[in-house]
Amino acid sequence: MSKTIDIYHQGAALFAAQYDALSFEQVHACWQPYWPKEQLVLDIGAGSGRDALWLAGQGCQVIAIEPAADLLRLGQLKTDGLLAQQVTRVQWLQDSLPELKACYQLNLQFNTILLSAVWMHIALSERERAFRKIANLLAPGGRFVLSLRFGDFSDQRTAYPVTVDEIAALARQFGLVLRFVSEITADAGGRSGVTWQTLVLELPDDGSGSLSKVRHIVVNDNKSSTYKLALLRTLVRIADAHPGAVVDKQDGTVAISLGLVALYWIRLFKRLVDNNIQQSSDPAKGLGFVKASGWDLLKHLTADDFAIGNFYTGQDAGALQQLFSDTLATIKAGPVTYIWQGHKDNRLFDMQRSKTKRQSAVLLDKTFLDSFGSFVLLEDMWNCFRQYGCWIEPLLVQQWVAEMQKYELNQQRQITLDTYHNQLRWLDRQHDTALVRKKVETLRGQGAAVCSVWSGDLLYSYDIDHCVPFSYWPNNDLWNLLPASSRENKLKRDRLPSQARLKSAGYHIKDWWQQAWQSEAEQQRFFIEAGLSLPNIATGCRDFDEVFNALQLQIIGVKQRLQVAEW
Repeated sequence: MSKTIDIYHQGAALFAAQYDALSFEQVHACWQPYWPKEQLVLDIGAGSGRDALWLAGQGCQVIAIEPAADLLRLGQLKTDGLLAQQVTRVQWLQDSLPELKACYQLNLQFNTILLSAVWMHIALSERERAFRKIANLLAPGGRFVLSLRFGDFSDQRTAYPVTVDEIAALARQFGLVLRFVSEITADAGGRSGVTWQTLVLELPDDGSGSLSKVRHIVVNDNKSSTYKLALLRTLVRIADAHPGAVVDKQDGTVAISLGLVALYWIRLFKRLVDNNIQQSSDPAKGLGFVKASGWDLLKHLTADDFAIGNFYTGQDAGALQQLFSDTLATIKAGPVTYIWQGHKDNRLFDMQRSKTKRQSAVLLDKTFLDSFGSFVLLEDMWNCFRQYGCWIEPLLVQQWVAEMQKYELNQQRQITLDTYHNQLRWLDRQHDTALVRKKVETLRGQGAAVCSVWSGDLLYSYDIDHCVPFSYWPNNDLWNLLPASSRENKLKRDRLPSQARLKSAGYHIKDWWQQAWQSEAEQQRFFIEAGLSLPNIATGCRDFDEVFNALQLQIIGVKQRLQVAEW
């Protein structure tokens, strides 16, 4: 398809003029009863932005996907220019079928997906994968609108045969229902030999098949005691917080960074082990990853010291690498081996280890975490963790507490319920806000003016605000911690900044980042954290504009998944 994309790129101005000569209503009249309003919409192959702009005018939040760079640029100019005085409701991504890698990093599920004048360009060998990727992006009850073009091209663009029967078969395979098939209509642009047909498909069920599977593992499966709960909670947290850790696979599975799995596992157990809270029915046996050459040499570190972007040297670096190896061996021998469905050979998870060389110094970045290999799980289960993580995690914590309460040593110590929950907390809210507060004080001590990111006003008394509320999305990355007046922070409370507010505050947010994080070490940490927790940050990124664009997309995703109120 790359040759065809090149043609659209090279002739972008001509194609854009051709598309814009027709209105959305003219092109899409046949499926008018299904036109979306005030929905989250994915427009794949958005071209000149004509359809995305119309959809935004109906109150929809639109993610516009376009693989041809110059067409994307023209479309972005159109939507940004005409929406300059309004809330920006169109976000653009350069991406393409069948992979949709950038789109998948958004952690979104869409109410409507529009694939207009694209399907005929997808090779027959890639269509099953493309359809599966689209189906997995639909929200429960979501609709996939697809137009089929019949007729050859007069230029060098490639077209493959299309049929309604093919789409119907793919719909059955991936659990969609064919709701509507239009009549074959003439080309709205008047081209002879070209006709069109539009189909509307729907995801009818609640998408909770994998949720039931997860609940069965948590509640009914008696394997691996707290280990299984730790692995599931690790996966839920990564699915929610780290789209940048995902590597797409082509066979219906998803691979994530094995080092990140190890890191999260260690953080989950650190407070529990440090406080001698029993984790298995046989305390004499101990925990497989708690060894003298790894864990014991790092007892001086807290759970929050195992953070992305941190740097380790000397004995700490060697012990950390040993701890990662011990942890992965424990996960492999325990929950990965013993969590299966139906029969023991049908394991739900897999690990693909890579050989690593010991380093004298370790930076916890994507390169280091990826070096351990990949953790593999089914794509539908990963989507379940993404979509339902906010409901799954409390169940995991509740079950973990119930397991620990059964163990003899914990009973003898009469550990309180509050203690269990406190040691299972993910982050210390104040841990990194103190670092940012210190940075504000340092800047002010040097005579620098520090302003609120929300108003641009000079700060006297101030708070450190989590841009994405900590209570909904516990994240203490530097990009998420922003100075604001105490009054603004109280007004915002646990709400997400609206897209309009983000747009107006964009200059001040980026100005704060540039003012605060100037040294090489600070920028290294800032961009490493952003690259793993925000979508579509390029490897080696040092561009604050790119991080801000990713922040806007992340907030759309958090709002959709958690239904957080806006400020």
